[in-house]
Amino acid sequence: MTTLPPPARLLVDGKLTAASDGATYPILNPATGQPIGAAPDATADDVEAAIAAARVAFDESGWATDRELRVRCLRQLHAALLENADAFKALTTVEVGMPTFMMGAAGFDVPVDGLRWVTDLLEEYAFSTDLGVASPMGIASRRTVHREPVGVVAAITPWNVPTQINLAKIGPALAAGCTVVLKPAPDTPWLACELGRIAAEHTDLPPGVLNVVTPRSNEVASVLATDSRIDMVSFTGSTSTGKAIMAAAAPTLKKVFLELGGKSAAVVLDDADVAASAGATAFAACIHAGQGCALTTRLVVPRAQYDVAVEAAAAVMESIGAKDPSDPGAICGPVISAVQRDRVAAYLDLVEADGGSFATGGTVATMDGELAGGYWIAPTVVAGLDNGSRLAQEEIFGPVLVVIPHDGDDDAVRIANESDYGLSGSVDSGSLDRAKTVAARIRTGTMAVNGGVWFSPDAPFGGYKHSGIGREMGVAGFEEYLETKVVAEPA
Repeated sequence: MTTLPPPARLLVDGKLTAASDGATYPILNPATGQPIGAAPDATADDVEAAIAAARVAFDESGWATDRELRVRCLRQLHAALLENADAFKALTTVEVGMPTFMMGAAGFDVPVDGLRWVTDLLEEYAFSTDLGVASPMGIASRRTVHREPVGVVAAITPWNVPTQINLAKIGPALAAGCTVVLKPAPDTPWLACELGRIAAEHTDLPPGVLNVVTPRSNEVASVLATDSRIDMVSFTGSTSTGKAIMAAAAPTLKKVFLELGGKSAAVVLDDADVAASAGATAFAACIHAGQGCALTTRLVVPRAQYDVAVEAAAAVMESIGAKDPSDPGAICGPVISAVQRDRVAAYLDLVEADGGSFATGGTVATMDGELAGGYWIAPTVVAGLDNGSRLAQEEIFGPVLVVIPHDGDDDAVRIANESDYGLSGSVDSGSLDRAKTVAARIRTGTMAVNGGVWFSPDAPFGGYKHSGIGREMGVAGFEEYLETKVVAEPA
């Protein structure tokens, strides 16, 4: 039997608490559709209290200036997460529907290691840089560049890889000296609450430095984007919501970080092993039921080998299937909710009407027993559509791969760039130099060349165009939470 953590509670001003009016909402296991717990349905008063606590902690405590305290608290949090790893991983599988094999990567191990990495960076980071002496306007002056925390950060996170994104925001923000109000997606509130519980019970974080609120209402949550006491909104999620947050934040001129959607292309050149590349892309598109913004969901292959690519991708997806995420062999689990299942199914309904066909999948998956109540989509390969189709242009967020033919390197680059998004992608070729030349022409934030892996705590992640503004992780991700001040004094 799975051992789950204590019930979810808010963290406000250092206290673990229920919602102020006692209201809750159910947390569902997406593999079964059944409740596994309840989350506090935070009220406007709860969000107000969290913002106020974060503001006081930033303005009146020593958190922003005490590097040693920040290092100690982040080390404590890292250690406590490792001590609670088994329960955290078990909760991730049942709350998110994430296959257990992902716990060694984005599900748990990599984001927790990222917390260690950013703490190491904090210990050595030069918050002040001497520009030396110059004489602007004839006045000899010594100039120093100081990097200071932005202030109070609202971290708004999605449901697909909650621990990865929660830690990718609060780790750098706290390391920089900011205080944080974390607002997770209503589909996955428990992991954020558990992070708050561990921080409250196992670290020396001063009250108000980290707050966790879980309102179900978008109206209640929207206060985080509009309140003048919030200095920065750090959001990961859909492009449409990101645009709304940016607009809502504009009147108070907050700093806004946005990591948004993707429709990334896996480009296979004519000197590559097309079948092998197609199979690998199909495998990646199935991971976590395709619920990853950086997954390559457009497979762009030489026209002469189109049928080979479709057959290879379909064979891999058929072999994977949709499985119980607690099964150690599962790659593709459920999608997060009935709403998401129906959204993906609506895209699949467009395929034949638009002139495409299914090489495999194309349906809501039928499961047995307890899993029959879950939210399942059969891994799907779509053939016969061009790059202008909705399935090739819009982010589906399900295990759906669209195969598109190209007529040479220039055409492949055109197709890859013919998208509102620019988050990730890949290029495979028998020649590394050729692959790198093509990759350099594709406007996207991360690229895998001939199987290289970019996902790591020290590598900045983010995108071009409608995929967002700014970078998460790496030094660049840490510096998103800093302001720059120049001080000049007589030389």
